[in-house]
Amino acid sequence: MLFLIILSSQKITSTIIRPLMSSFRIRPRFKQLSPLPAEALRNILSDALESSAICEGVVQPHFVLLTVPVKDRHFWSPQLSLKFEETPEGTVIRGHYGPRPNIWTLFAFSYLAIGILGVFLLMYLFSRWSLDMPLDFLWALPVLGGGALFLYVLAQFGQKIGAAQMFALHHFFEETISDKVHID
Repeated sequence: MLFLIILSSQKITSTIIRPLMSSFRIRPRFKQLSPLPAEALRNILSDALESSAICEGVVQPHFVLLTVPVKDRHFWSPQLSLKFEETPEGTVIRGHYGPRPNIWTLFAFSYLAIGILGVFLLMYLFSRWSLDMPLDFLWALPVLGGGALFLYVLAQFGQKIGAAQMFALHHFFEETISDKVHID
């Protein structure tokens, strides 16, 4: 990712020039080991959220959700979900970047609908083919494939639109825990 960000007194202004993301993943994720206990991490994140203009969030006992402020939020705005697991070595932090649940659900159900229609269409066409009848709805298979491809491209487009906000959430998290985090 290539970003030009202007930092001014602990606030990232929204002067971000053309983010480039090369990821084809729909939901980027990471796993980070911290020597701090989960309670200390939650307290650090909670304190940072209170004074932050970059993001908002919810801190729960084993879960933290970082979101873009409401004034900057749009349809494709990402959120960062963090889960904490205590281990003898420290705390394992698992993070997932993704869209809000209603958008994720819309895409999941759309893929499901295309898949179910495809299965039933294939069964219908196969039964007609085995009876030597004309395959009158064969044209619908490429249409369903095109629909699935359209959904994938739309998800990638949305991820590119939300890339600057995803980077801001990622940068906020890295600054808060004072550690570099590598996205898998």
